[in-house]
Amino acid sequence: MARIQYRRRLRSRIIISFVLFGFALTALFALSAIYLRGYLEDKLIGEALIKNVDDYATKFHEDPSNEFLPFQKIVGWVYSERKFANVPLAWRDLDDGVHDLTEPDGRGGRLVYKLAVRKEPGYWFFLKYDTTQERHSQRLLEGALFLSVLGFLAVSLVLGYWLSRRVMSPVTDLARRVQAMGRSGKAEALAPHFANDEVGQLAAALDDYSGKLTALVERDREFNADVSHELRTPLAVIATTTELLLNAEHLTDKVRERLKRIERASRQSTELTNALLLLSRSERSAPTDGETTDVAQVVEQVIDVYRSQIGRKPIEVKLVVEQPVEVVAPSSVVAVALGNLVGNAFKYTPKGDVVITVGAARGVVTIEDSGPGIKPEDAEKLFERGVRGESATGTSGAGLGLAIVIRLCQLYDWRVSLAPRPQGGAVATLDFRLRG
Repeated sequence: MARIQYRRRLRSRIIISFVLFGFALTALFALSAIYLRGYLEDKLIGEALIKNVDDYATKFHEDPSNEFLPFQKIVGWVYSERKFANVPLAWRDLDDGVHDLTEPDGRGGRLVYKLAVRKEPGYWFFLKYDTTQERHSQRLLEGALFLSVLGFLAVSLVLGYWLSRRVMSPVTDLARRVQAMGRSGKAEALAPHFANDEVGQLAAALDDYSGKLTALVERDREFNADVSHELRTPLAVIATTTELLLNAEHLTDKVRERLKRIERASRQSTELTNALLLLSRSERSAPTDGETTDVAQVVEQVIDVYRSQIGRKPIEVKLVVEQPVEVVAPSSVVAVALGNLVGNAFKYTPKGDVVITVGAARGVVTIEDSGPGIKPEDAEKLFERGVRGESATGTSGAGLGLAIVIRLCQLYDWRVSLAPRPQGGAVATLDFRLRG
């Protein structure tokens, strides 16, 4: 299973990148501030407590009668060896240094404090520093920083949206102009509408490419139109001469059959030339005065023209007309579209039958054969230019017939498809109903 790739608009990517950058920067700053505050607070308070407990012990030794020296936010205790049993249980096994402790405060809460410990033979010294207020201040700081991060996130979103509009404005304008050119089919210079920056360089490159492509298409159209026009004269001469020869007397059956083959080939070439001329101009053509083309009649002519491809192969050709099908298009275009499908069925079927059903559904013609068939995954590829099926090995052709059919269908809004035939072979469907 192919991996699904999710793509976002360039403007959305700019906004998201800006927001993520702003969020990451402010979040990193907030976390750093919280960490540094806690680290520095612990370090400074710990160092102060160590110094105070040392001073406390020194002054106690100088004047043992003064057990409780005044400290701001600090309470001190000294226990002699006789009073070690009075030391709170949580303090007795503590080593020298600063410890973080908690205990109930008697009001349903917890008292958080730091305890500096110094133990000497005969005396234990304790200094208690209440950090409840600092912890409360830290929580307030964390809340303030969290709100700041949210605020910066909102500001980043607004700035990202505004900046993306400013940055993407020329790109959006360029895309809009290119789309307008595609709808109108007329080339317009893009570079004069943009500054001499990256977007302007892109517009200039598009102008250069558009000019070359337009010139190439024009040359191709002119060449196809000229060739199609010039071919009409010799084809008309061939058709007229063949008609005159067929009316001559004393022709043998063999000569008459060969002249009919020339006549059919001339008609086929004329139809193909007309169809190619329409494709080169990318314009439709239709019968005049509201006339329509009888598809069943065209199919009979196509079968007659392409029957030579059967040769001596044991193939039975069946034409079934279930309901009339009429289409507003030149008979030459219908003949080319059906001729390629019928011709392929005749060419690639070694034996069996080819069944052509007109009106299998409203406006639908199907061509079924008993040939080697096609793979379902290859059905769409066969309509590409130069692609031939696996069963085409050893047969002539450049793989252009179905490409012409699909282009005619795109021009006239028809639908064509290929699929495996359930009982073996392939089935081609040409739907003359306009696509909705």
